[in-house]
Amino acid sequence: MLYPSIDKLLKQVGSKYLLVNIVAKRARTIDDNNHLQMKENEYKSSKSLGRALEEVSNNLIHIKEQ
Repeated sequence: MLYPSIDKLLKQVGSKYLLVNIVAKRARTIDDNNHLQMKENEYKSSKSLGRALEEVSNNLIHIKEQ
């Protein structure tokens, strides 16, 4: 089973398309800057995409509605 679950993420974000855009941008930022919002050993995933998903799941990324 994948972590975090898509159901939990969709409750926080609301749309699959918005989730994809947010996670893709955050994963690129992690790759470019190597800036993490949690400690390295707190992540379950070793890849930037999984880490971005975990940050969304832990409410570390906030979405501004315009």
